[in-house]
Amino acid sequence: MGVDISVLIADWSWLGEVSPEARLTRLRNAWYADETGLCNHDAPVIEGGWCRPRGPRSASFAVYEFRGTLGSFKAHFWAGERWESVRDHADPLLRGELDALLLGLIWAGPDGGAEHVDPGFFCDDPALTCGVLLARSPDRVRDLAGAWERVRPWLGGLRAAYGEHAAVPQGWVGDFDTFAGLLDDWGRVLSEAVRRGWGVVGLSE
Repeated sequence: MGVDISVLIADWSWLGEVSPEARLTRLRNAWYADETGLCNHDAPVIEGGWCRPRGPRSASFAVYEFRGTLGSFKAHFWAGERWESVRDHADPLLRGELDALLLGLIWAGPDGGAEHVDPGFFCDDPALTCGVLLARSPDRVRDLAGAWERVRPWLGGLRAAYGEHAAVPQGWVGDFDTFAGLLDDWGRVLSEAVRRGWGVVGLSE
């Protein structure tokens, strides 16, 4: 599970100008459009904020810097695992909404079979979609953002159960505050994508 993840929002109309087979190439080519790479490296990376891309398509996407993850997918993976440990002890209404949110983003689900790429976003050829961990269209993003807005006011009620059933000292997402902070970061990503009418993509390096 030593995978990194870069989470970005992307202009759906710009990606939609090309076929699903060409969209990942278009996105990656824009990402590395010049020799300086993605971001303005003269400026400090601000966790919990957006990285400003360079290149001619810099207005077509933005990358979010998650707090406390060092760019690793491990934090997201373990958030799903911690949720699996505590979900049976959550209020049923919260459990349903948080299931929907995490299944849509990072959690493989109880049977391990959840898909995190919307059909038709990219092509179905694994050789052409290597490194895609998440791909959600604007419509799906709106659904997920709605789930987050319903979860957010009630999330604090999970603290005691998390401490009892999911906390792992020194482990990834080992306490409730880290879990809640990661979800809040996802909420920021979803909210900004909804505001712009964009999709959300997660890519491994």
